[in-house]
Amino acid sequence: MAVKHFEAEVRREPKGAVLDLRGEINGFAQGTLDAAYAEAEKENPGAILLNFEGVDYINSTGIALIVGLLARARATKRDLSAYGLSEHYVEIFNITRLSDFMGVFPDEESALYGTVVK
Repeated sequence: MAVKHFEAEVRREPKGAVLDLRGEINGFAQGTLDAAYAEAEKENPGAILLNFEGVDYINSTGIALIVGLLARARATKRDLSAYGLSEHYVEIFNITRLSDFMGVFPDEESALYGTVVK
């Protein structure tokens, strides 16, 4: 099975920065994910959104990386939210209680303007 590389791009929206994530989130994603998050923080947005629509797979190390981003966001009193997760990963976020500390939304519009869906 071929490993899908991880990519992350930062977009600016009026309500915050969006990290468009693609590929697999595992230990190999750490450098790219950290760099994208640092880029997103540069203009000091009130919120950062993680777009998981292009993510195929997240392993336990990937969940730990997301927890690390959550810790960074909380340390700077910044909202961190997620959207575009498959039903499986919404369940994982609920089981690991990540969804207790970050909003989990079905789509970007809901994440920017709407209500959390668990």
